[in-house]
Amino acid sequence: MKSAIALVMLLTMTPAAAPGPKVYYAAPDGRSAACSRPDPCSLEGARDKARQALAEGMDRDIEIRLTGGLYRRTEPLVLDQRDSGPEGHTVTWTAAPGARPILSGGVRITGWTGQGRFMVARAPEGVTPRQLFVGGVRAVRARGAACPAAVCDATKTGMTGAVQSGVSGWKSSADAEAVIKVRWRNYRCRIDRVDGDTITFAQPCWTNSASGTGRTGPAWDSTTVDSSRYSGVAYFENAREMLDEPGEFVYDRTDRTITYLPRQGENLHDVVVPSVETLLRIDGASRLKIAGLGFQHAAYHQPGTDEGYAGTQAGLTLTGATGPEDHAGRYYTKPAASVVVNGGRDVAITGAAFAHLGGAGVILQAGTKDSAVTGSTFTDLSSGAVYVGDTEPNPPAELRGERNTVARNTITLIGREFTDAVGIWAGYETGLRVDHNTLEKLPYSGISVGWGWNQPVAQNPGMLDNQITGNRIVDAMMVAEQQHDGGAIYTQGPQPGTVISGNYINRSAYGNTERDGNGVYLDEQSSYIRVEGNVITRVGYKWISNWADYGIENLATGNWTDTTAPALSGRGSQQVDNFTALESLPEEALRVATAAGARPGPVEQRVEQLERDLARAGSASQSTTDGTAAAANAIDGSTVTDSRTTSAQGSWWQVDLGQVRAIGGVELWNDASMTTADVQVLVSRTPDFADAVAAPLAGKVLRPSLVTVDAEGRYVRVQRTGTGRIGLSGVAVHDKDGK
Repeated sequence: MKSAIALVMLLTMTPAAAPGPKVYYAAPDGRSAACSRPDPCSLEGARDKARQALAEGMDRDIEIRLTGGLYRRTEPLVLDQRDSGPEGHTVTWTAAPGARPILSGGVRITGWTGQGRFMVARAPEGVTPRQLFVGGVRAVRARGAACPAAVCDATKTGMTGAVQSGVSGWKSSADAEAVIKVRWRNYRCRIDRVDGDTITFAQPCWTNSASGTGRTGPAWDSTTVDSSRYSGVAYFENAREMLDEPGEFVYDRTDRTITYLPRQGENLHDVVVPSVETLLRIDGASRLKIAGLGFQHAAYHQPGTDEGYAGTQAGLTLTGATGPEDHAGRYYTKPAASVVVNGGRDVAITGAAFAHLGGAGVILQAGTKDSAVTGSTFTDLSSGAVYVGDTEPNPPAELRGERNTVARNTITLIGREFTDAVGIWAGYETGLRVDHNTLEKLPYSGISVGWGWNQPVAQNPGMLDNQITGNRIVDAMMVAEQQHDGGAIYTQGPQPGTVISGNYINRSAYGNTERDGNGVYLDEQSSYIRVEGNVITRVGYKWISNWADYGIENLATGNWTDTTAPALSGRGSQQVDNFTALESLPEEALRVATAAGARPGPVEQRVEQLERDLARAGSASQSTTDGTAAAANAIDGSTVTDSRTTSAQGSWWQVDLGQVRAIGGVELWNDASMTTADVQVLVSRTPDFADAVAAPLAGKVLRPSLVTVDAEGRYVRVQRTGTGRIGLSGVAVHDKDGK
């Protein structure tokens, strides 16, 4: 009987609840009501208390709760193996309920005095202002106009043109730097000295930016400052003589003064300069979570040194005066980042807010595995948002990046200073998930996965089974930033099992001056990649591009796009069952596009619907035909094949719509050789254009140029206003009411 009662009691007994997390607190000033005095309540103090408890065998979750406010850092908060969660448990650094803690690497600038229109203050000792934030708004380093290559002629040793450009007349030319953009690369080198008409730049920056070192990139590379593709200096920066626009500043290294030209109505009570590069560094920790914290005003010092910024691709740079030949980019240097994870295991960064940074947001590297950056926001960053992995194609097992995740993040306005940066970059990763992120307003590519170009060392890398899924990428490769040869989604290298699917891409290189902006760009040895079920609209060049024959066995299937592209090159690569040259997105495509990104929303806010093209059903003709570039090529739904006339006075291309239509606007897409410029669009009811309404378009036609017409007519003509060719890869005619 007693045994039966004992059994009943055992069966009905409620198990004891697991203990809740052990909680520690931190506060910006090291004091908080939640702290037991005299215990320290700083970040390091809270860390050390948790570290001691872990060392003594605590076997439960731990939370370190940060009260609200600004945690000003003079050095990184460092977490290592001693700060790992016990097996089966997690150590979480998080915001206290209702709090908004922010780790800041910034230094406040005070003591402003007026000098005419300008305000001047001295930078504290040890602080080198490269960025300046006034009332939370980024100021601009004073910059001048472009200097064409005919004036600023770059060579391996320096540059001529100091006199005509005005550089020779600057009082402090050694504080200024040249900003040069060559295709996908940025270069920023500080002026070392000016001798007559010759400008010499700091070393090793200039040598690392020029050709002939054997270290600047693949052997075929022609994007150095002294290459044939160099077109001049985009602008010089940080000279007092260029300080002429409100919101600009300069920094004088000699007397350590900041001179700022305020915007209208602006006060200088809240002026911050980034000073500390890394705010949080995680070295080899496991089962660690960073949740709900803010990171602001972290710096990036290298570009302001003699090292400068010798850009290679995607925000990585060539550094050091000597080193091995590096045609596969194995020794390139990532930008500084506010959070760096080295060799982490099961590290989660979630719900964080990264803003106003002089470098990048987060780097996961050195063999970090099973870790994630999720649900976070990145805005107003000088470089890229998230960097995952490394550039060594076959590292030892402990240094391989595996099973990492970047998901549900919102990334906007990155690359504010270094416009070759990308939103999300990954090197040689396996099992990477880049899922349902929103990326908008990007100067270069949106998501870049893979590395190594066509170099032998990169032909069999440890890289496979990556997933780029459900991302929303809008306004990539923004034309004002002058970056070329990229795409909204960009890959390199063989990646068996890699899938790119369910992404919505809209406006990549839209309005570009060159035909090289892509939707999905399978570049340099990209192989074994499946591109499926994506919606890709309004791209400056190809909706999908396979760069060369050594990109093999790629498959594009079931995608929706408003253009066409040539067949994929490379052995075994195919395009199958895609929906191309669309004039409207079908319901299934709308569902995919609407579901993409970090946050759902109404379809009309998330998807830019296509407009019907009246020219598609029309009949095209032109004044003459150059070779096989027939007039019909401009209305075939492709932005790749061209129509083209021979050169003549008043050469023209036109389309007969078949009946009189109310026309609202016309899109003109230039051809590959940029032969079309200085035209007018004529709309007429009659074939002799006697009653034509004209809309002039000066300068080069872009990809596209949008011309508002607002006229009724059956015939639409694009006519040269002088002598030359008409070359078009696309012409779209839109109904006034969109029907």
